[in-house]
Amino acid sequence: QDDASLLVRGKTVHLYGVHIPPTEKKCRSNIRPVRCASRAALALDFKVQGFVHCFVRGRNPDRSLNAVCYVDRSSFDDGVDLAAYLIEHGWALALPGAPFEYQALEKIARHNNRCVWGFSVDNAR
Repeated sequence: QDDASLLVRGKTVHLYGVHIPPTEKKCRSNIRPVRCASRAALALDFKVQGFVHCFVRGRNPDRSLNAVCYVDRSSFDDGVDLAAYLIEHGWALALPGAPFEYQALEKIARHNNRCVWGFSVDNAR
């Protein structure tokens, strides 16, 4: 979704433990139809190819869910935690009470001036 939430089996799923700060909308013109959304939403579009496995952590008054979601998960591989992926690349912030891993990834992203913590990737030469 444009707000970086996921639509899984007809339910809106927000990634648990993260805040997606507003960023200007960008367009991916290398795909058809052209997709315009926040940078976090475009990053999720890029990362999510195939099945998403979500583990519900809570429900919101609007009936949406908060969940830890993974891609590329199998019996032999833990897969990629989508919230951690966004934090690591600087497109999301760890909320208070989020897992320690998220807090650490945010500090690293901040130290490395990634995306919301420093220069914009779009302005890099």
